[in-house]
Amino acid sequence: MKQAVIALGSNVGDTLANLRAAVDLLEQGGCEIRRISSLYITEPWGYADQDDFLNGAVLIATDKDPHELLMLTQSIERELGRKKLFVNGPRNIDLDILVYEGETVATETLTLPHPRIKERLFVLTPFHDVAPDWDIPGMGKVAALFCAFAGEERVEPTKKKIR
Repeated sequence: MKQAVIALGSNVGDTLANLRAAVDLLEQGGCEIRRISSLYITEPWGYADQDDFLNGAVLIATDKDPHELLMLTQSIERELGRKKLFVNGPRNIDLDILVYEGETVATETLTLPHPRIKERLFVLTPFHDVAPDWDIPGMGKVAALFCAFAGEERVEPTKKKIR
């Protein structure tokens, strides 16, 4: 089995229930949940005229290859009713594979590691919770990226928990 980190986000409907359902469906899809981050209230990125997000991340173990894992995350988004209205728009669920152990992928449908990890504190913060020592090819260790982040995003811890 290989490890991977998946970012979770929601800003429409019952955001906590949406994240919980996504994690449950990852498990039902054959992923072993190894760690779950704290949850954070974050400001929208890319399109500001929408509600704040609830963001987190999970460290999983899986026997799926990266493209099979992508198919699983996309099927979960569909099952939970995600509708892509426009880029960076509101969404009830968003699952992004950030990294996959030992794999670098560059296809039309999947890029690993996720190319914008170090640009987004709402991704780095929960990633740091679940895998601070992960060495991202071409970027460095998550802990170093987190400490060096120079942006000005609002990321507020919350007491909400997926489990």
